[in-house]
Amino acid sequence: MSCPPDDSRYAARPWLAQLNEVQRAPITPPPTVLHAFRDAVQRVPDRTALAYFDGRLSYREADRLSDGVAGHLAVRGFARGDRLAVVLQNTPQFVVAVLGAWKAGGTVVPVNPMYKEREVAHVLADAEVTALVCADHAWETFLRPTAAASPVGIVVTTSEHDLQTRGDERVLRGPRLPRPDDTDDLLDVARRGTEPPADRELGPEDVALISYTSGTSGAPKGAVNTHGNIAYNAERQRTGLALPDGSTLFALAPLFHITGMVCELSACIAGGGTLALAYRFDAGTVLDAFREHRPAYTVGPSTAFMALMAHPEVTRDHFTSFRTISSGGAPLPPALVEKFRSRFGPYIHNGYGLTECTAPCASVPPGRQAPVDPASGALSVGLPGADTIVRIVDADGAEVPFGEHGEIAVRGPMVVPGYWRRPEDSAAAIPEGELRTGDIGFMDEDGWLYVVDRKKDMINASGFKVWPREVEDVLYGHPAVREAAVVGVPDTYRGESVKAYVSLRPDAGATPAELVAHCREQLAAYKYPREVEILPELPKTTSGKILRRELRSRA
Repeated sequence: MSCPPDDSRYAARPWLAQLNEVQRAPITPPPTVLHAFRDAVQRVPDRTALAYFDGRLSYREADRLSDGVAGHLAVRGFARGDRLAVVLQNTPQFVVAVLGAWKAGGTVVPVNPMYKEREVAHVLADAEVTALVCADHAWETFLRPTAAASPVGIVVTTSEHDLQTRGDERVLRGPRLPRPDDTDDLLDVARRGTEPPADRELGPEDVALISYTSGTSGAPKGAVNTHGNIAYNAERQRTGLALPDGSTLFALAPLFHITGMVCELSACIAGGGTLALAYRFDAGTVLDAFREHRPAYTVGPSTAFMALMAHPEVTRDHFTSFRTISSGGAPLPPALVEKFRSRFGPYIHNGYGLTECTAPCASVPPGRQAPVDPASGALSVGLPGADTIVRIVDADGAEVPFGEHGEIAVRGPMVVPGYWRRPEDSAAAIPEGELRTGDIGFMDEDGWLYVVDRKKDMINASGFKVWPREVEDVLYGHPAVREAAVVGVPDTYRGESVKAYVSLRPDAGATPAELVAHCREQLAAYKYPREVEILPELPKTTSGKILRRELRSRA
């Protein structure tokens, strides 16, 4: 059964008692984030909307440039509902392209710029993309033949060296290339001033994004994020964070990922704020940006905070401007939270969400601290929102009592209606509008949600269940460990046994035997890793999730 029963303990929403009055209050989001953007253009036209190294674009300028992009697309035959793929890092051009596509009545398909030819080809074909915006170097190196074999008919390229003059070689590597002679240049077409179409107004039910899942559990599928989904979560972020109007947010998460798109870009627009961009993650570049822009808020994966902590030049001063810092997209070990707070001051607020629920569906509110489950040592991922119902269900969809493990199911205004043109997958994953996340967790009686692990990542050692997160949290408690991931490997005696992969802090050392002994002291015999392998870096998605799948293949 998918709908909560009348006597559902979860439908009673015990978490409401943990929220303050503002967090519980109903909200009235605009129909789309584009409406919020136009409101900001009217209210604060000269406020900086986008800061990119030493470059600045005001709301008025971003509006004018995105108008030009929309007009160009329409003239080239881009129709209402058409799909535009954006293959860019965190640059102003990314934002201008997204706004331009929406003004032209289209749907944005954000594409990870780290994808290879095969991965991009899948997205372009599956989403039936008709227009493409990408970096000139990507076009020259591999996207030209990929696009030629796809439905794409309109190509716009840009130099990510544009709209700034600093040229930080830590991230902006390589020289500025000559403009391709077989594409249009984004800034050229934006500055021509072609009027955007006047008959393309979008509403909450229209598709804003087709967001492809990271593929950690199979071939990427396109989650259909509506404008209503995004506008709701952006407004919840704005009201829940309670930042002063016009605050600066730093884009630590990539904008092509749902966390960056919603919790950074859309939430910033909802508050009429400034979004600071630094191309892609590099710890030294990010720390310099923190000092330059003095952001009030950022959100990123735990792996990013690990890298910042490990940087040799990091100081407490880098974090003095922050009112709130959040983490999502990758497990957040309790030991990391405490180490970060003791060294730098801010408390990292955990959060939980998926592409299919348009980023967060639970988070630790500002001013609150997540409890740690005394039995497992897991840090809570937070409280569901006021309009959200999170349930824990068994394999048959029946609710389990508070404190018992089961699959996390989510219902609320942020849950997508389905996957792009995959009705069977949609029905299986979102029966009657309730998202079955595939994550195993539990909820305590006060409404705090805990994530144990992915269902498929559970290790079966001699019939005993081992959740990798529990072992990883123990490893993170060792002072030498920077990153950790645990997988099951074939074992002729146990069926599976536990293997750990770790990377070490640059200023610390440990042997595999020492790490095994550390775990053995704190875990049952069937849980501690029989083998630890030390790597320079663990494989990750660009959103910061450690790829256990690749480690299993390596094992």
